[in-house]
Amino acid sequence: MTAVTTPVVARPAHLLRGWDCLELWVGNARAVAQLYVSAFGFSVTGYSGPETGRPERVSYVLEQGAIRLVVTAALDPADAVWDHVRLHGDGVRGLSFAVDDADAAFNAAVAHGATPVQSPAADTDERGKVVHAAVAGYGDTLHVFTERRHPGFAPGFSADGLIADRRAPRVGLEHIDHVVGNVGEGDLDRWVEFYRDVFGFEEMTHFDRDQISTEYSALRSTVMTNGRGVTMPINEPAPGRKRSQIQEYLDAYRGPGVQHVALHTPDIVTAVDAMTARGVRCLTPPPSYYDQARQRMAGLGDELAWEDLARLGIMVDREGDGYLLQVFTEPLGDRPTLFVEIIERHGAEGFGEGNFKALFEAIEREQGRRGNL
Repeated sequence: MTAVTTPVVARPAHLLRGWDCLELWVGNARAVAQLYVSAFGFSVTGYSGPETGRPERVSYVLEQGAIRLVVTAALDPADAVWDHVRLHGDGVRGLSFAVDDADAAFNAAVAHGATPVQSPAADTDERGKVVHAAVAGYGDTLHVFTERRHPGFAPGFSADGLIADRRAPRVGLEHIDHVVGNVGEGDLDRWVEFYRDVFGFEEMTHFDRDQISTEYSALRSTVMTNGRGVTMPINEPAPGRKRSQIQEYLDAYRGPGVQHVALHTPDIVTAVDAMTARGVRCLTPPPSYYDQARQRMAGLGDELAWEDLARLGIMVDREGDGYLLQVFTEPLGDRPTLFVEIIERHGAEGFGEGNFKALFEAIEREQGRRGNL
């Protein structure tokens, strides 16, 4: 008798070509889109709503460099966006990965234990098609596999008659560097296993509570990656004397979700200078931070514009013979949830370990102002 062998289904990590887009579900799409246009220099490249035959919701497609955001709001209280925003406030609903075959990526994820949310479905018109499929992620966040065979963003989206201004100057943001998620205390290891066993991601690095802590609070973090441009750190709160920034997020967002999105730029001083001039507020370390940073960067950071870094709150961290520069905005909405990181890398692949303490103390100062520390 010939033995019957079950075909081995590869995990989807190698099928993900990178980020396709991040979809934000918000209360007022026009206002949020205008924020990203006017403050961060995005261009509006697509629109969908009643004018394009979709009466229940509106969406704006925003692009800069290789970064694509989709900002969506509900017009009908029966629409799923409405309930999501009522519970979570503005936040990232969909993490969309670019794939060549959405069916293959979806089937691979489900075969390894992912919970299916949307089976592969194609939106088509005379110009082509876009295939979407989705599986569940942490909290109400979805992981979406997107296969594009269409010259525009998607059927049902128009580049004409856009409401937001498409001509705002860009600030030099190039691509998504990483996307950070927050999960509940005790759940980090489960989600690390999810990305390893279901998606086939690898662990890039891990930070325990003694590495990421202040006098008052602590957290644990593991960075997962597919090795092809998709990098996803995951945080959980750790016990401390007071409520951590991660727990504050979980309380405000009403569960796990995307904490921040890191956007890469080749010139962080120019980018942040432009952003702050347009009203973006960033967290700032104490003045003493830069004396310590200069010592850490001895022999490597002599040509850095230290006065500009201090003026703009940009932090620097060394990694061997390389370094990175980074800055973090305040939360972009009314709740202390989603924010943006701007990052510039010079041979460093880390996440600013040397800046953790200064960053978290800056966040705690803001927590204290809100009465949430």
